[in-house]
Amino acid sequence: MAEEEMPYEKFLRLGAGALTEAELLAIIIRTGTPRCTPVEIGRRILALPSVKAEGLNGLHQVSIKELMEINGIGEVKAVKIKCLAELSMRMAMAAAKKRLQFLNPPTVADYYMEKLRHERREQVLLLMLDNRNCLLREELLSIGTVTVSLLSPREVFVMALREKAVHIMLLHNHPSGNPTPSMDDIEVTESIKKIGQMIDIPLIDHIIIGDNKYMSFKEAGLL
Repeated sequence: MAEEEMPYEKFLRLGAGALTEAELLAIIIRTGTPRCTPVEIGRRILALPSVKAEGLNGLHQVSIKELMEINGIGEVKAVKIKCLAELSMRMAMAAAKKRLQFLNPPTVADYYMEKLRHERREQVLLLMLDNRNCLLREELLSIGTVTVSLLSPREVFVMALREKAVHIMLLHNHPSGNPTPSMDDIEVTESIKKIGQMIDIPLIDHIIIGDNKYMSFKEAGLL
């Protein structure tokens, strides 16, 4: 067997940084088939459409079923690979959390980017903050298209009052990857902004997450 097909031994000699992505996957996979080495299976994973398009981040989009269609990957190996993708996301979020400041839009976007940019449907989060702008609670408001009819301002402020929030922030993703606000996004933001001003629970920002980019209503001067 060629050295490149012995990733475990290569890791011990040279460290993880010396391994290709296929070799790193091969260590997770561990065993191959009579016709396919673990490294070759790793290459087939990397050739899946979503992984080929997005790199390793595409593993978030690959289903267990898709992985199991690759010869040499059963349910156990597929679950391990999906857990690897989840761990990578959580590690990125843990690093971003250290820099998180809710009055600083880039740090908020950086933290929630890893959580939301892989989602295939729009998710709307309500962040409720205290008088020091520390997070009291995070609530998932809706899954699907953000419209005035689907996102109830009443529900937003019932939650905010219940948590004794002093400020609130909205945050949602655009699965298309483009964070440019739609007319519905703008209308929802304006509606919640006005109500917040009336009851003294101001909306301090609405951040839209795209793919490695974001849009902040605060930074854009729309709040």
